Amino acid sequence: MKWLPWRYVVKRVARHHGFLDPIALLSKLHGFAQPSEVGEPIELLRAGVVFHARGLINSRVIQHNLDWVWPYWIERQFDPKDPSFIPRAFSITHINLSNRNWTAVGHPDCDELPVVDPRGLLTPFFDGWSLDGWLLADDGRCLLPSRTKEVRQWQETDDTVSVHTESAMDGLALSSHCWVELENTIPVCKFRLRAKSDVAGSVVLTLRPSNPEGISFIHQVSLSEKRDAWTVDGKRTVRFDTPAKRHHVSDYHNGDVHIHLTDREDQTDGICDVGMVTAAALFSVEAGVAREITASIPLSKTPARLPVNDAWQSEREGHARLVCPEPRYQSLYDSAVASLILHSPEDVYPGPFTYKRFWFRDAAFIINALLSVGLTQRAQRALSRFPERQTSNGYFRSQEGEWDANGEVLWILKRFFDLTGRRPQKHWQGPISRGARWIMNKRLWKETNVPHAGLLPAGFSAEHLGPNDYYYWDDFWGISGLHAAADMLAENHPEDSRAFREDAANFTRAVDRSLERCQQRLKRPGMPASPYRRLDAGAIGSLAGGYPTQLLAPDDPRLLDCVEFLLERCFVDGAFYQDMIHSGLNAYLTLHVAQVLLRAGDPRYLELMDTVADLASPTGQWPEAIHPGTGGGCMGDGHHVWASAEWVLMVRNCFVREEGERLVLCGGIPERWLEQGATISFGPAPTAFGTVTVSITPGSEGAPEVEWTADWHTEEPPIDVKLPGYQAVVASPGTNFAKL
Repeated sequence: MKWLPWRYVVKRVARHHGFLDPIALLSKLHGFAQPSEVGEPIELLRAGVVFHARGLINSRVIQHNLDWVWPYWIERQFDPKDPSFIPRAFSITHINLSNRNWTAVGHPDCDELPVVDPRGLLTPFFDGWSLDGWLLADDGRCLLPSRTKEVRQWQETDDTVSVHTESAMDGLALSSHCWVELENTIPVCKFRLRAKSDVAGSVVLTLRPSNPEGISFIHQVSLSEKRDAWTVDGKRTVRFDTPAKRHHVSDYHNGDVHIHLTDREDQTDGICDVGMVTAAALFSVEAGVAREITASIPLSKTPARLPVNDAWQSEREGHARLVCPEPRYQSLYDSAVASLILHSPEDVYPGPFTYKRFWFRDAAFIINALLSVGLTQRAQRALSRFPERQTSNGYFRSQEGEWDANGEVLWILKRFFDLTGRRPQKHWQGPISRGARWIMNKRLWKETNVPHAGLLPAGFSAEHLGPNDYYYWDDFWGISGLHAAADMLAENHPEDSRAFREDAANFTRAVDRSLERCQQRLKRPGMPASPYRRLDAGAIGSLAGGYPTQLLAPDDPRLLDCVEFLLERCFVDGAFYQDMIHSGLNAYLTLHVAQVLLRAGDPRYLELMDTVADLASPTGQWPEAIHPGTGGGCMGDGHHVWASAEWVLMVRNCFVREEGERLVLCGGIPERWLEQGATISFGPAPTAFGTVTVSITPGSEGAPEVEWTADWHTEEPPIDVKLPGYQAVVASPGTNFAKL
């Protein structure tokens, strides 16, 4: 390509047709970022193209057919009287930017993750078509959940993971229940509708060519001879537990099947050349009598890897359990643990839909949560897949140009070995050494007097920090990775260990020098996102030096001043607002700030936890970014597993956390929990020193007692009991309780 005059050809063709010169335009765009070997990871560009291709289809279909019954996000976002309304005049693509909320259901180790939207719309297959339930009364009234302003929705995590949705209007009541179970070891998604009407009518199971992202094509559907199943596009099956009384099908040119529900003619097959088939199976409802129907959708033709229906019970045995008197905190923790289990079939996924792909960055936090609550086998299985993603030069690659990955991989590997009390086996030592040497070789050794001297190159990094730059986020992870490698190789490769330790110290001095120049430039110690940035929302990435790497002391002035800046300038309604790219409130980044405050003994950590709890959906999930006005998701996956992981880690660290060579117990227990008079407990929780279970019993005279049991890896560590509102206690060696 370098020998072809392609730049000249592109320029000439563009100008000939009256377009802006794309080469000059790209050059201008690149001028807003630091020079980098990778402009933007091709994986993200590819995902963005697919995302906006869907949005382009949405723009050609939805706004011209607003008499159709659309998913909840469309009904709200396209309604000019709704707070979620977004004008569309200059929007080439129409994308869900106001209610990116959904909840995954599934079975442990089943890769298919059906999602349920805020009004009960079920999308059984990844990015596929959906099923909905309506209630049609014989007098013409029709209950359509996606158009209902208020519903009741919740998640249950007892015997399985399921989502319930209830809606009602004028004597009509409809509920749906979605879950996944095994039938002869095959995972099957269940969609149960329960309807009750004050007059006779029909419960309607309807097939929809759409999902929480927009249009998803259906070209053909047929009803079985027994009228108890659909075959969709010749390959997917939806079975009914009873034959349909009536059945209707429509295509794009004849409009939504909703307008044909009262047609006398019954259709059993439908084809649409543009892929907009809709179908409705109707089942009779007697006045005043509840009617229930269940649809079953096989998710796979192969057996589940955990081929038993009590897999959820076995998964939960032995993991750290929370017992607390605050139902919201309890349910959020239980839902978050269920999310971790669902999204770790082999690799770990940061979401069931938009983010059902692998990133080392998300994986490090999610695996840390798995380890911290004792889901060790899942963590180990995910980690075992890391070496196959390492290139020959040592780069752990999930996306090009993200220089934090190697540090995160080495850090989470060390975390695994610390929490399990093991040492790296021989097959790990090569990848660890190559990964650490990649960090050493990637540093900008030849730079001398510039602010980024000795740092990692400019890169895309965590994409929400801004354009390509020399991010301290990357550097803190690189230093942490080198320390981790040095520790893991100390026994079997002492020379490599010393080299990595020395480079970690050298790297730290380079970062300190760079931060000193920032302090002189900014006239305050707070850490910006990079040596060339002012303090802005991107500084959230620099907190990595305090959490989770703990490279910086809890009272480091640079760390605490950075937090103060963020709290003062970048918080909206008590939550961190990322105004770059995400343009929403971020639950997991708010919890990063809370973790730094918790380490510092600052009671404001609890305010942030309470805010994040309030931001959760009724099913106990968080989208990646939350609309500050409506509370709906505005960016990323609607069920963001990194956020679930951070909630688990936050709760765990409130009970038990490592601080250097010491173990801190109960440092984040809300004082209001003690007022309830009930025993509070957490565990068994793996730590770097061993597995610990902690319980707090409020005393009859106001003096609570903290008790713990532990299985130490070696020697008992120094233990600090720091229950908020009480004097800190240093536990006597060999004891397992402290009376405050």
